[in-house]
Amino acid sequence: MAAVSFHDIHKAYGKVKVIHGIGFDIADGEFVVLVGPSGCGKSTLLRMLAGLEEITGGEIRIDGKVVNDLESKDRDIAMVFQSYALYPHMTVRENMAFSLRLRKADRNTTEERVANAARILNLGPLLERYPRELSGGQRQRVAMGRAIVRDPKVFLFDEPLSNLDAKLRVAMRAEIKALHQRLKTTTVYVTHDQIEAMTMADRIVVMHDGIIEQIGTPLELFDHPANLFVAQFIGSPAMNVFDGTVRDGAVEALGARWPLPAAVAAVAAQGQAVHYGIRPTDLMLADGGIAGQVVVVEPTGAETELLLQLGDAQLVMVMHGRTTARPDQTVHLALDAEKAHVFDAASGQRLG
Repeated sequence: MAAVSFHDIHKAYGKVKVIHGIGFDIADGEFVVLVGPSGCGKSTLLRMLAGLEEITGGEIRIDGKVVNDLESKDRDIAMVFQSYALYPHMTVRENMAFSLRLRKADRNTTEERVANAARILNLGPLLERYPRELSGGQRQRVAMGRAIVRDPKVFLFDEPLSNLDAKLRVAMRAEIKALHQRLKTTTVYVTHDQIEAMTMADRIVVMHDGIIEQIGTPLELFDHPANLFVAQFIGSPAMNVFDGTVRDGAVEALGARWPLPAAVAAVAAQGQAVHYGIRPTDLMLADGGIAGQVVVVEPTGAETELLLQLGDAQLVMVMHGRTTARPDQTVHLALDAEKAHVFDAASGQRLG
C-alpha cells in the first residue's frame, strides 16, 4: 500500500489546457473517487497517475517517490479498464496469471496468487473458461482478479462499471467496496456516476473543467456543497435550485417567501441576489405554506416522487410512502430552514 500525492498538476494538448494546477493527497489505504461530467479531466488525471499520459507540469508521488518519469510498469500500480481488456485466446486462469508471467514469477507464486484472487472474487469455477464464455460481470471480475494478483501499491479503476446493466452495476459496486475493505489497498476510482461515488468513496474529488470544485466525504458534499456546481451534481434526484432575492430575513422567489438558515441570515445582505436550493427529500406536504400544483405523480413503492409547478419553475419532491395527491391538484409545501442551501448568484459560492 502507498500514499499518493498530486502537486500542481497541469496537462495540455498543444495549446489546449485540460487540467489547471490540481493538487491533493490520498492517504495510504484510502478509497478516493474522482467524479465529474464528461470532459472534466478525471480520466486524464488517472492516466497520468498510471503513466499512460505525460505530465505537462507538476509532480505525482507514489509512496513518497516522484514518478513523473517512471514507466507505467515500474510504478507498482494495477489498472482496471472500462473495456475489461482481456485476452480472448487465454483462459481466465491464463489472463489472471499473465502479468506475473511477464515478470517471470515462479510457478508456485503464480498459482498461489491466482488461486487467492479467484477465491476472493468467486472465480474458481470459471478458471478454465475463455472470456467469450463469460457474462459482462464475470469478465469485469476477471479484470479485477488480474489486478489483484499483481499485489500493487495502488489500484486504479477507470469507469469499470459503465458497460454493465443497472442491476449488475449495483452488485459490482458492493463487490469492489468489499474488496477494498478486505485488501486495504490504496484505490483511485474514476466515474461520472455520482451514485457510484457516494456509495463507494471514503472521499470524493469533484472535478469540473480541469479544476477541483470540492473534496470531502460523501456526506460532507451532500450536506454542505461548497458551490452551486457541487450542489447540483451530487444527489439524486438533483437538488431543486431557483433564483431569488434576500428580503427581510427570507428569500423571495416563485411568488413565495422561503426561510433562510440562521448562518445565512447572519451574512446575507438585503436585496442580495441568490440561488436557493432545497433537496427533494427535504420538502414536505403541509396544511398551509407554499402553494404548488402537482404535475406528475411517480410512485416507486417505498417512496413517491412528485413533480410540482411553482410559478415559472418546476420542483421535485420525494416523500416516503404513498400520497393521495393527483395531477392538477394544489398542495402546500413546508421545509426546515436549516436544510436549505443558499448560494451567491454572482459567484455561485455557498453562503454561511
